[in-house]
Amino acid sequence: MRQLLLSLLTAGLVVGLAHGEDALSPRRTASEAFDDGRYAEAARIAVVADTADAYALAARAVLAEAMCAGVQPSDEVLMRAEALAGLALERDPHHVEGRLQLAIALSLRVRPMSKLEAWRTGLGEEARDLAESVIMDEPANAYAHGFLAVWHVEVVRRGGGFGASMMGASMEDAFMHYQLAAALAPDDAGLHWQMARALAALDPVEYREEIDTALARAIAADDTTALQRVMVARAWLLSDALITQDSEMVEALAAGLL
Repeated sequence: MRQLLLSLLTAGLVVGLAHGEDALSPRRTASEAFDDGRYAEAARIAVVADTADAYALAARAVLAEAMCAGVQPSDEVLMRAEALAGLALERDPHHVEGRLQLAIALSLRVRPMSKLEAWRTGLGEEARDLAESVIMDEPANAYAHGFLAVWHVEVVRRGGGFGASMMGASMEDAFMHYQLAAALAPDDAGLHWQMARALAALDPVEYREEIDTALARAIAADDTTALQRVMVARAWLLSDALITQDSEMVEALAAGLL
């Protein structure tokens, strides 16, 4: 698996170099490419380093590109992100970013599944456990808290009271994790957007005040990277929908967004 993945990714890097793209230039680092929204390039550059940090960044780039596309990522894309995160964890089994990116990939795989199929795979629980393990090691990790906030909301939405009870999910835990995430990273648009989206998909009437607060924070947040700008734009879209559309339309819109 690792050799195949490296072959595919480095092949892409060679193509870039053949067209005069100095992908290894210090001015064109993987992080810079990621911030600019050049996600495929970021993954190509990062994977060459063959380190846990690099593979985790590559996984993040693959997932960011999929999220920006705005549609459910294909299994192929998600498996690629999982493989990259897995390579990060091969290098360092306790790697925080590797665990987070793997959790995100697994949660996205569950998204289109039926409730029964999702329960049978156990991927949702695995994703939760990965994020919780990060918090055990780094209690102040805003992104693990943000992930778990949305995880709890999504389980309540899809599983109802019984399913949530079976999975150990609750709205109380959702808001607890979100409040911590918001305090730790108040200017991260993605954290606020994801919570607003999840709540709107659950019940845009009951949670309207919380949704409006999260959307306002997302819209006012940092938008210096390409990914953050996408999240801000989606916050504006949902904010407008809450004013112009009925609750069923808002729920459907939010449930279909990433």
